[in-house]
This record gives sequence, structure tokens and C-alpha cells, in this order.
Amino acid sequence: MQKRKLGKSNLEVSAIGLGCMGMSWSYGPPKDKQEMISVLRAAVERGVTFFDTAEVYGPLLNEELVGEALAPFRGQVVIATKFGWEPNPRDEGKWTALNSRPEHIKQVAEASLKRLRVDAIDLFYQHRVDLNVPIEDVAGTVKELIQKGKVRHFGLSEAGAQTIRRAHAVQPVTALQSEYSLWFRQPEKTVLPDLEELGIGFVPFSPLGKGFLTGKINADTKFDSTDFRNTVPRLSPENRKTNQALVDVLSRFAKEKKATPAQIALAWLLAKKPWIVPIPGTTKLSRLEENLGAADLQLTPEDLHAIESASSKIKVEGARYSPFHEQMTGR
Repeated sequence: MQKRKLGKSNLEVSAIGLGCMGMSWSYGPPKDKQEMISVLRAAVERGVTFFDTAEVYGPLLNEELVGEALAPFRGQVVIATKFGWEPNPRDEGKWTALNSRPEHIKQVAEASLKRLRVDAIDLFYQHRVDLNVPIEDVAGTVKELIQKGKVRHFGLSEAGAQTIRRAHAVQPVTALQSEYSLWFRQPEKTVLPDLEELGIGFVPFSPLGKGFLTGKINADTKFDSTDFRNTVPRLSPENRKTNQALVDVLSRFAKEKKATPAQIALAWLLAKKPWIVPIPGTTKLSRLEENLGAADLQLTPEDLHAIESASSKIKVEGARYSPFHEQMTGR
């Protein structure tokens, strides 16, 4: 597996990481723990060194799973986790309250260290920008944690360009994690130029459009009742039917390259910038191997132009988030 550095930092990771959220949360019921430990360890065996989790996934379950699975590989892998959420007192059982107050960040760091079974958090993201706490205070708190050796690198998720610049001025930001794929290209206009200028790496989540760009989901697919994709307007049955046109474009290029639509989607991201590291999630070994195969797929500038030209002619229908979650992006 090829390696990449996230921006100008010295944080080197595998060119493709593994998003672990779906193993415990959001894509239906939690998967079998032992099976997921096997998938995580198989990823390491195949050269993956970058794993993404968060305290809110589960909540807490995912960090515990990742911590147990990767304990034998301490020092060989990079684990990213996130802070910034807490249970909402007005919405029992739901972690829908933002909290990036300094004391809370410190408490989360201590708890995550224990669950992940590590001495330091490799990359600590603010999960969503909290408008009630100045970003300078957030960055300053993480800077303290870095000085104490409890955190190695600072990251932001779904933050806007001005927030990134303000944070970076206090504590260098190693990576921004936001949604980016062939069916959500807005970051190209809103943040990528700033990241390039500042030397910050980019970690696209949902690089396969929450599974849709794999070509394995269509208008007739039924999601589990606990699957959050039921709340995503872009993935309503009606919009899936319309958006199939984009998958058809990917399938056409995949056939030419003797690859799969998922591999084309990931290879496109890898070809965009050398400091982009996508983190597709999966719970299946076969899908893991398929995704990692994208790192060996070389797309030429002509390929990129052809893919972008064809895909840009298709209007993707539906918002990528529910209104509640959309309001927390780009701040």
C-alpha cells in the first residue's frame, strides 16, 4: 500500500484509510464484534495504517472496538478520533448536543485514550464546529493536549475556510475531514484552495456516496429501520432512481479500466491531490479488498477530465444531509 503525508505535517498514513463508523453505528444495528475485529486486523495485514473513529459512534462502542482490534499494532497504525458531541438533555438517548468547551475536550481526550488503549491520540478532530465556543479556544485546548503528549495532531471536520484559518493560526491543523466525492464536489470551491495554501491534508469521508457510488444500491434497495440513510434526502427511493445516472457514468469508465465503480470513484479522489486520503467504510472483507485496489488504479489527467466532464452533466438530486445536520456544516 502506498503512503501519503497529510499536508505539510509529518503524519504519514496509507493512501486509503478505513472509516470504522458503520461497524458499530448508523448503517443499521452494530455488527458482530469478532467479525469486525477480523476485518480491522485484515486491513492492517493489507497495508492500511489509517483508521477513523469517534466517541459518538455507538456512542463509545466504536472506539472500544477499534482499541481492542488494533491493540497488537500499537505504533504501527494511526488512529483518528473526534470530540465535540454529548447527550442532548432535551432528547433522551440522542447525542445531538454540541460541546467543544475546553474542559469537555480534555475529559473526552482522557476517556478516548482509555477506550483506544493508546498513550496518545494520533489525530484529534473537532467533529463539528461549535458556535458557542471560539475556535481559538478549541485550538488552544488541543495545543495544550499536544504539549502534554496526549494528542499528536489536530484536525477539523466539516469546517469552513475562515474557521480553518483561525484555528490554524493558534495550532497548526494537520487535516480537514469533510464529505467529498464525485457526487459532492463543493469542497473544491469552498476549502481545497485554502488547504493547499496552508499545507493541510484532506480526508474525504463518504467517498463512495454512503455506498451509492458502488453500484450496489438502487431505487428498490431497502435500508434497515435504524440506518441513517433513511433520513438522507439524496438517498430517497425517488432520488436514487434519478441519481443512478451518475453510477452509470462510473460503471462505463470502470468497464474501460477493468475496475469497479467504487474503484473509479476512489482513484479519482487519489488523483486529485497527493495530500488527499479517502476513508471509505466497510464491514466486509471483500469490499475492503475492492476499495484498496483503487490505490493501484492510475488515472491520467485525460481520464480525470473525461470522468469530470461526463459526471458534471448529471444533476444530483436531493440534499446530502437532513436540515438538522446540514446546518452544522461549513461553519
